[in-house]
Amino acid sequence: MSLEGKNAPDFSLEGSDGKLHTLKQYAGKTVVIYFYPKDNTPGCTKEACGFRDNYKELTDSGVTVLGVSKDSIAAHGKFITNYTLPFVLLSDPDSSMMQAYEAFGEKVMCGKKTIGTIRSTVIVGPDGIVKKQWAKVAKAEQHPDQVLAYLRG
Repeated sequence: MSLEGKNAPDFSLEGSDGKLHTLKQYAGKTVVIYFYPKDNTPGCTKEACGFRDNYKELTDSGVTVLGVSKDSIAAHGKFITNYTLPFVLLSDPDSSMMQAYEAFGEKVMCGKKTIGTIRSTVIVGPDGIVKKQWAKVAKAEQHPDQVLAYLRG
């Protein structure tokens, strides 16, 4: 199932900036929401640093970047400090937002089936419609460039 062409599910989560974030706050903006399993792990770090490295071009073109994981605000704070991440990370401890965005469920890790966060990304347009969904991101370190290429058109 794909979210593309549908209204993006609303959310209300605490951010690493100490504020509550909802989808409505971003009305009129293009938002890249990327879901990742865990702060300070190799793949997640490469992906976050890729978004960091592309951040200026993204924001210059009016795009907001949000990262989402089950990690605590304290863990997000360390991750942001360790890698100088310029964007907000949202904490989704009960995975309610991830479930709404099809970013939580069965996945294969080290050859075993497990339930958890599925590395994925959605781009929500200014109208609140999901423009693009990567349901499963295979190569974390290459993904931020894929997102940027898509946004460049």
